[in-house]
Amino acid sequence: MKRSNASVHANHTRQVGSGALLRTARFFSIGLTVLAVTLGAGFASAAPELTKEQMEEAKYIYYDRCSGCHGALRKGATGPNITAEKMSTKSLAELEKMIYDGTEAGMPGWGRTGELTKAESDLMAKFIQLPAPVPPEMNLEDMKKTHKLIVPVAERPKKQKHKRDIDNYFGTILRDAGQGAIIDGDTKETVAVLTTGHAVHIFRASATGRYFYTIGRDGKVSLIDLYEKEPRVVAETRVCLDARSVDVSKYKGPKGDFVDKYAVVGCYWPPQMVVIDGQTLEPLKVVSTRSSTYDTNEYHPEPRVATIVASHHAPEWVVAIKETGMVWLVDYSDLDNLTMTQIATERFLHDGGFDATGRYLLIAANMRDQMVVVDTKERKFVTKFETGTKPHPGRGANWIDPEYGPVSATTHLGEGLIVVYGSDPEGHPEHAWKVVREEETGGPGLFLKTHPKSEHVWTDATLSKEEGDNRQICVFKKSDFAAGPNCWIASDHGKVVHFEYNKAGDEVWAAVWDKKGELIIYDDKTLKEKTRIKGDWLVTPTGKWNVYNTVHDVY
Repeated sequence: MKRSNASVHANHTRQVGSGALLRTARFFSIGLTVLAVTLGAGFASAAPELTKEQMEEAKYIYYDRCSGCHGALRKGATGPNITAEKMSTKSLAELEKMIYDGTEAGMPGWGRTGELTKAESDLMAKFIQLPAPVPPEMNLEDMKKTHKLIVPVAERPKKQKHKRDIDNYFGTILRDAGQGAIIDGDTKETVAVLTTGHAVHIFRASATGRYFYTIGRDGKVSLIDLYEKEPRVVAETRVCLDARSVDVSKYKGPKGDFVDKYAVVGCYWPPQMVVIDGQTLEPLKVVSTRSSTYDTNEYHPEPRVATIVASHHAPEWVVAIKETGMVWLVDYSDLDNLTMTQIATERFLHDGGFDATGRYLLIAANMRDQMVVVDTKERKFVTKFETGTKPHPGRGANWIDPEYGPVSATTHLGEGLIVVYGSDPEGHPEHAWKVVREEETGGPGLFLKTHPKSEHVWTDATLSKEEGDNRQICVFKKSDFAAGPNCWIASDHGKVVHFEYNKAGDEVWAAVWDKKGELIIYDDKTLKEKTRIKGDWLVTPTGKWNVYNTVHDVY
């Protein structure tokens, strides 16, 4: 199978305008002024000079665009090390060109795609030649000062104040507006547009389906009550300065009833996880993730929390620590005496989700081009195996292959390839955790999706560098996967990204990722477009999460 050598980072659109500089304070506001810094011997030239205002703007751009790949301290992760010591060996013109045009090694062309201007690219070239600003820590007291209980639990409705089907609500990110939309999947009406954290990364439904939790990249958590006639934010708190993940406690069994009792937030900076009250969002406990890498046992100052899922077998969260290559099983049954089992897997853990049984966590170690398998029932590492360049499954996709039985799959950040692998060690051990199919798509993608009631697997090519290909949707038929995909251009602008099914499993929602965004809804059987949701309020829509599918881990 021919594979592309292209390797690209996932990119996100930055908020612009006067509000951008104000929001810089949300990202590591440390008041650093760099006017003239003399760097050590061996550097190619004297360090650039930035005003306080330029430094604040550069920090904003960096933490909004770059830190996800290069790390808060610029020591590398998915992307390479870009510390001042390394970057000062290059000229400003060389760095500006790399930032603006991108590179074959995987750097997105921020200017080429219209995300950064020449002036902003030049600013960032200067910024990365200066020592990385060290962001401040954030302790429990800092977090509690941000906590807002807008509607106390006792004052919330005891039952729904409307007749809509909450299970078929969709939570939709409006990334550049700092908002989230709640849309009725039955009527396609927008029920509410709510202010959330900046650049929300995910919506996560509570175990009961009553609430949505959102997490912004600024570390702000919002709790949205879906029982209200118009869904509203009933609590919020900020527990990090940079974050990507949140999940809720789901366990009910012999060890107690923890349904919706706690939530946990995974932070990029400070490197820690934070347990909060599931009903009020009051911060309760902070656990640092700073530790040693699983393989070399070297101390790492910035191990970020990637994927979090709630175990179906115990009162535990399964927490992936990106840089150390450890998966933590965090027992939340006794917060005063919190216990964790640390499972060594592979470095740099990223996206992942369960197999169809809910037993095995399938997670990408994307810089090692591998998928990792953890048994959450037996609480142990199972295996890891190679896929394509930088696997990125999102939560993944599970289905029954006519030849290989239960399978799962991943897209890739670095090439247009879907890799399908067996995921049934009991019924089909000969195929379990082995690649059984590889099929090319229209370019590097971020997400794939299916549903148990569907005949299809949907994929995007959001990261393709070919004009138009990033607006493409490709659909494979489960019963004849080897026949290849049915692909089409879904939009004349923006990029097409992320899929979600409705509760019934007969509709698929896709987003046109653009300042003038759209939501496209397809009939899953015919692959025909049914309708488009448009409006000025649809500012860079990205991820969409159906309540029922999220509660029941349907993917």
